[in-house]
Parts: sequence; structure tokens; C-alpha cells
Amino acid sequence: MRAIDALKEAQVIVTYKNYLKYIEQFSKNREIFSSGMMKEVERASKAIDFANEGKRVAVVSTGDAGIYGMAGLVLELLEKRGLIDKLQVEIVPGVSAINAAAAVAGAPIMHDFAVISLSDLLTDWDVIKKRVEMAALGDFVIALYNPKSSKRVSNISDVQQILLKHKSKSTPIAIVKNALRDNQQLVFTDIENLLNNDIDMLSIVIIGNSQSQIINKKYFITPRGYHKKY
Repeated sequence: MRAIDALKEAQVIVTYKNYLKYIEQFSKNREIFSSGMMKEVERASKAIDFANEGKRVAVVSTGDAGIYGMAGLVLELLEKRGLIDKLQVEIVPGVSAINAAAAVAGAPIMHDFAVISLSDLLTDWDVIKKRVEMAALGDFVIALYNPKSSKRVSNISDVQQILLKHKSKSTPIAIVKNALRDNQQLVFTDIENLLNNDIDMLSIVIIGNSQSQIINKKYFITPRGYHKKY
């Protein structure tokens, strides 16, 4: 509700152009600034310009603005421009894709988990592979953002090979596409058969730990151990 109120209160809305369809009901009679991929710095800078003019600005990310979103970039630029103490900033929490996908699948992140993006546009691929390996070694549940795109098709294959070194090939996996949106899809599989499924940029891939299981072919759970203690 706070996010809805923030949109209603805004005089200017700044967002990625493809997100405008999600907030159409709130964007009427508002000044809109939108742009495409790889224009994040431009959008954040423009939002700061609007706010510095005295306007109330909403910078919109999907999911949660602080998880692979715009919140950090806005704060970085405010500090760089010497405005960090001059402009008031409120970061409104949202529902990240990992929370949404987990709810669709059941309860796969009931215990310690790691969230890793496989996009190497901003992070070196060797660093990403190391993070996947360390998470696998630590027996974390692992959630993958941006697992595969039309141009980036081999990263998920590399990840599968890393996982097979440290996890059982029968480790359960949930692939959730369009979580809590139209055309939502849920598929259960395992590490061995991961690549036999349709995976794209709209998918979240959740890989279980050594205790994870699929119950009744319906729910993916990772026990936290309550039944052992009580």
C-alpha cells in the first residue's frame, strides 16, 4: 500500500519503458520519463534533476527497488553530486522475484539461501561462477536471476556443471516463469535435467540444498529443522 500511495503522491514517474504497463492506472496526469535498457544512469540522474527542482518523484523498479533495482544507483549519484543530505529519499520495499517465485513453488527458501544473477553485463563471469561454486559448497539453496537470454545461452550450462560437482544430480529445482503475473508457469525438475526445460530472462531458477524435497509432486520445501527440535 505504501508503494501505491507513493505513486499517487508523485508528480513525476521515472522508470524503464517496459514497466509503464504495470503502473498505467497510476501514471495518468503525471510527468513521465522513461528509457530503455542500459539507460539506468540516465534515468537516475533525471530523477535527481526533477527532485532538485522541487518535484516529488517516484523511481519505479519491478520487484524490490533495492534488489537488482534502482535504489542503490540513485543513492550513489546523490552522493556523487553532493545532494545526499539535501534531498529526502524514501525506499519503498516491494516483492522481489525470489519471494514471488518461492511462494509459487511452495517454501523452498525456508533455510539459508543465496541469490545470484547470471547476467555478466555488469559483473565478470568468472566472479559469478565463483559465487555459484561457493554457494554450492556451502549447501545453500540457490536462486538464479537472469538465468538465460537469447544472446547468453551457455551460462546456465556452466552453472549446471558447477552444481554437479558439489550437489547430487537429483537435487530438486523449481523453474518459475512470470511469477505472480499473467502466463505464470511452474516446472519441477532436478540438476541433471535442468537444461531440458524452457528457461529465459523471465524465469527464476531455485536450486535446493541437500535437505530440499518436492512433496506430493506439488510443493517444493526446504525444511528448517523445526520437527527435529520440537
